[in-house]
Amino acid sequence: MRLILSALLILIIATAVGLGATWTTVTRGTDFGTLTIGAWTARPRIGTPEANPYARASVIRSGQLPLGTGDGIAFIANADDNRQPLDGRCDISVSGVTPPARFWTLTLYDNKGHLLANALQRYGFTSEEIVRNADGSFVIRLAARARSGNWLPTGGIERYQLMLRLYDTPVGIGTRTQRDAPMPTITRTGCP
Repeated sequence: MRLILSALLILIIATAVGLGATWTTVTRGTDFGTLTIGAWTARPRIGTPEANPYARASVIRSGQLPLGTGDGIAFIANADDNRQPLDGRCDISVSGVTPPARFWTLTLYDNKGHLLANALQRYGFTSEEIVRNADGSFVIRLAARARSGNWLPTGGIERYQLMLRLYDTPVGIGTRTQRDAPMPTITRTGCP
Protein backbone atom coordinates (compact mmCIF):
# COMPACT_ATOMS: atom_id res chain seq x y z
CA MET A 1 0.00 0.00 0.00
CA ARG A 2 2.80 2.39 0.89
CA LEU A 3 4.47 1.71 -2.49
CA ILE A 4 1.26 2.61 -4.35
CA LEU A 5 0.83 5.87 -2.39
CA SER A 6 4.48 6.80 -3.00
CA ALA A 7 4.15 6.10 -6.73
CA LEU A 8 0.91 8.11 -6.87
CA LEU A 9 2.55 11.05 -5.05
CA ILE A 10 5.54 10.99 -7.42
CA LEU A 11 3.17 10.89 -10.41
CA ILE A 12 1.22 13.90 -9.09
CA ILE A 13 4.41 15.88 -8.44
CA ALA A 14 5.82 15.02 -11.90
CA THR A 15 2.55 16.06 -13.56
CA ALA A 16 2.46 19.37 -11.68
CA VAL A 17 6.09 20.16 -12.53
CA GLY A 18 5.60 19.23 -16.20
CA LEU A 19 2.43 21.29 -16.60
CA GLY A 20 3.96 24.22 -14.71
CA ALA A 21 7.08 24.20 -16.90
CA THR A 22 4.97 24.00 -20.06
CA TRP A 23 2.72 26.86 -18.92
CA THR A 24 5.73 29.03 -18.09
CA THR A 25 7.37 28.30 -21.44
CA VAL A 26 4.20 29.03 -23.41
CA THR A 27 3.40 32.28 -21.59
CA ARG A 28 6.94 33.69 -21.39
CA GLY A 29 8.36 32.26 -24.60
CA THR A 30 11.48 30.24 -25.22
CA ASP A 31 14.98 31.06 -26.32
CA PHE A 32 15.04 28.17 -28.82
CA GLY A 33 16.00 29.62 -32.20
CA THR A 34 15.87 33.27 -31.14
CA LEU A 35 17.86 36.03 -32.77
CA THR A 36 18.92 38.82 -30.39
CA ILE A 37 20.55 42.03 -31.64
CA GLY A 38 20.89 44.72 -28.98
CA ALA A 39 17.54 45.11 -27.21
CA TRP A 40 15.66 43.47 -30.09
CA THR A 41 14.66 39.79 -30.18
CA ALA A 42 13.11 37.83 -33.06
CA ARG A 43 12.11 34.25 -33.70
CA PRO A 44 12.82 33.75 -37.42
CA ARG A 45 11.40 30.22 -37.57
CA ILE A 46 8.13 30.94 -35.75
CA GLY A 47 6.14 31.29 -39.00
CA THR A 48 7.55 28.13 -40.56
CA PRO A 49 6.84 24.40 -40.28
CA GLU A 50 10.19 24.07 -38.42
CA ALA A 51 8.90 26.06 -35.42
CA ASN A 52 9.41 24.21 -32.14
CA PRO A 53 6.31 22.95 -30.26
CA TYR A 54 6.60 25.62 -27.56
CA ALA A 55 6.67 28.41 -30.14
CA ARG A 56 3.60 26.91 -31.84
CA ALA A 57 1.78 26.72 -28.51
CA SER A 58 2.70 30.34 -27.78
CA VAL A 59 1.29 31.44 -31.16
CA ILE A 60 -1.91 29.49 -30.58
CA ARG A 61 -2.31 30.95 -27.10
CA SER A 62 -1.76 34.55 -28.24
CA GLY A 63 -3.92 34.25 -31.36
CA GLN A 64 -1.44 36.36 -33.34
CA LEU A 65 -0.50 35.41 -36.88
CA PRO A 66 3.31 35.33 -37.20
CA LEU A 67 5.16 36.45 -40.33
CA GLY A 68 6.39 33.66 -42.56
CA THR A 69 10.05 33.64 -43.61
CA GLY A 70 9.11 34.73 -47.14
CA ASP A 71 7.16 37.71 -45.82
CA GLY A 72 9.59 39.19 -43.28
CA ILE A 73 10.57 39.11 -39.65
CA ALA A 74 9.26 40.70 -36.45
CA PHE A 75 11.56 41.98 -33.69
CA ILE A 76 10.27 42.73 -30.17
CA ALA A 77 11.89 44.94 -27.53
CA ASN A 78 10.71 44.97 -23.90
CA ALA A 79 13.69 46.93 -22.58
CA ASP A 80 16.16 49.60 -23.67
CA ASP A 81 19.79 48.93 -24.63
CA ASN A 82 20.77 49.06 -20.92
CA ARG A 83 18.22 46.29 -20.12
CA GLN A 84 15.89 48.70 -18.26
CA PRO A 85 12.20 47.84 -18.91
CA LEU A 86 10.34 50.20 -21.24
CA ASP A 87 8.34 52.50 -18.98
CA GLY A 88 5.60 54.73 -20.41
CA ARG A 89 6.25 57.36 -17.74
CA CYS A 90 9.79 57.87 -19.09
CA ASP A 91 11.01 59.45 -22.32
CA ILE A 92 12.51 56.83 -24.63
CA SER A 93 14.34 57.44 -27.90
CA VAL A 94 14.47 54.90 -30.74
CA SER A 95 17.14 56.08 -33.16
CA GLY A 96 19.42 55.02 -35.98
CA VAL A 97 18.60 52.97 -39.03
CA THR A 98 16.83 49.70 -39.76
CA PRO A 99 18.15 46.73 -41.69
CA PRO A 100 17.38 46.77 -45.42
CA ALA A 101 13.69 46.11 -46.03
CA ARG A 102 11.14 47.10 -48.65
CA PHE A 103 8.80 48.30 -45.89
CA TRP A 104 8.82 48.36 -42.07
CA THR A 105 6.52 49.25 -39.20
CA LEU A 106 7.27 50.16 -35.60
CA THR A 107 4.30 49.66 -33.25
CA LEU A 108 3.64 50.07 -29.50
CA TYR A 109 1.90 47.25 -27.62
CA ASP A 110 1.08 46.58 -24.00
CA ASN A 111 2.61 43.46 -22.46
CA LYS A 112 -0.46 41.40 -23.37
CA GLY A 113 0.04 42.13 -27.07
CA HIS A 114 -2.73 44.73 -27.49
CA LEU A 115 -2.23 48.10 -29.15
CA LEU A 116 -1.28 50.73 -26.61
CA ALA A 117 -4.40 52.83 -25.98
CA ASN A 118 -3.99 56.57 -26.30
CA ALA A 119 -6.24 59.56 -27.01
CA LEU A 120 -4.63 60.29 -30.39
CA GLN A 121 -5.07 56.72 -31.62
CA ARG A 122 -1.49 56.82 -32.85
CA TYR A 123 0.07 53.37 -32.45
CA GLY A 124 3.14 53.38 -34.64
CA PHE A 125 5.10 54.58 -37.66
CA THR A 126 5.87 53.10 -41.05
CA SER A 127 8.97 53.49 -43.19
CA GLU A 128 6.98 55.65 -45.61
CA GLU A 129 5.78 58.26 -43.10
CA ILE A 130 8.77 58.64 -40.80
CA VAL A 131 10.67 61.94 -40.86
CA ARG A 132 14.35 61.18 -41.45
CA ASN A 133 17.62 63.03 -41.02
CA ALA A 134 19.73 63.92 -44.06
CA ASP A 135 21.83 60.74 -43.62
CA GLY A 136 18.75 58.48 -43.65
CA SER A 137 18.68 57.89 -39.91
CA PHE A 138 15.66 58.71 -37.76
CA VAL A 139 14.71 59.47 -34.17
CA ILE A 140 11.36 58.40 -32.69
CA ARG A 141 10.46 59.71 -29.26
CA LEU A 142 8.20 57.63 -27.02
CA ALA A 143 6.71 59.67 -24.21
CA ALA A 144 3.50 60.34 -22.30
CA ARG A 145 3.48 64.01 -23.38
CA ALA A 146 3.85 65.46 -26.88
CA ARG A 147 7.35 65.83 -28.30
CA SER A 148 8.58 67.45 -31.50
CA GLY A 149 9.35 65.32 -34.55
CA ASN A 150 8.46 61.64 -34.66
CA TRP A 151 6.50 61.08 -31.44
CA LEU A 152 4.46 58.13 -30.21
CA PRO A 153 2.29 58.58 -27.10
CA THR A 154 2.73 55.95 -24.40
CA GLY A 155 -0.27 57.05 -22.36
CA GLY A 156 1.87 56.81 -19.22
CA ILE A 157 1.42 53.02 -19.05
CA GLU A 158 3.93 51.38 -16.73
CA ARG A 159 5.26 48.70 -19.13
CA TYR A 160 5.02 48.28 -22.88
CA GLN A 161 6.84 46.68 -25.78
CA LEU A 162 7.91 47.72 -29.25
CA MET A 163 7.49 45.58 -32.34
CA LEU A 164 9.58 46.28 -35.44
CA ARG A 165 8.31 44.33 -38.45
CA LEU A 166 10.58 44.17 -41.49
CA TYR A 167 8.87 43.11 -44.74
CA ASP A 168 10.70 41.67 -47.73
CA THR A 169 14.09 41.71 -46.03
CA PRO A 170 17.24 39.57 -46.19
CA VAL A 171 17.30 39.48 -42.36
CA GLY A 172 16.37 36.05 -41.09
CA ILE A 173 17.68 32.70 -39.97
CA GLY A 174 21.27 33.38 -41.14
CA THR A 175 21.53 36.78 -39.40
CA ARG A 176 23.69 36.83 -36.28
CA THR A 177 25.15 40.27 -35.48
CA GLN A 178 24.48 44.01 -35.50
CA ARG A 179 26.73 44.24 -38.56
CA ASP A 180 24.43 41.81 -40.43
CA ALA A 181 21.32 43.75 -39.37
CA PRO A 182 21.85 47.29 -38.00
CA MET A 183 19.02 47.72 -35.50
CA PRO A 184 17.88 51.04 -34.02
CA THR A 185 19.13 51.84 -30.54
CA ILE A 186 16.67 52.26 -27.67
CA THR A 187 17.76 54.74 -25.00
CA ARG A 188 16.10 56.31 -21.99
CA THR A 189 16.42 60.09 -22.30
CA GLY A 190 14.51 61.12 -19.18
CA CYS A 191 12.40 59.73 -16.39
CA PRO A 192 10.45 61.60 -13.68
